Amino acid sequence: MTATLVDSNVLLDVLGDENPWTAWSAAMLERVGNSGRLIINPIIYGEVSVRFSSLEALDDALPAATFFRERLPFSAAFLAGKAFLAYRRRGGTKQSLLPDFLIGAHAAISGLQLLTRDAARYRTYFPNLHLIAPAN
Repeated sequence: MTATLVDSNVLLDVLGDENPWTAWSAAMLERVGNSGRLIINPIIYGEVSVRFSSLEALDDALPAATFFRERLPFSAAFLAGKAFLAYRRRGGTKQSLLPDFLIGAHAAISGLQLLTRDAARYRTYFPNLHLIAPAN
């Protein structure tokens, strides 16, 4: 069984209003969920929380029996910092550590594949990370 870290953009596609990515995200969640564990971390949980008015509503939408919770390893935070530094040195304009770096580093350090529909930054800064993403 393969474990998959699920990026917040995929979850927001299926938990929010229908958009052009809803069908793809729902199909990929089902596919990877049938072959292994679906995992979220506190960063993903926080990003998805913007759609919900209460903790209980969020937990109902992301049941722990389906979306396993993992803490962010300290080694992932270190790797995220190094990836962010490379981003800044390449001319990146963001001044604070982006959640994508923490999410990508978590997947990389923990040996997880990453389900996302926004793969460009992950491909650039985590080239060995196994991504499940739309073909661009």
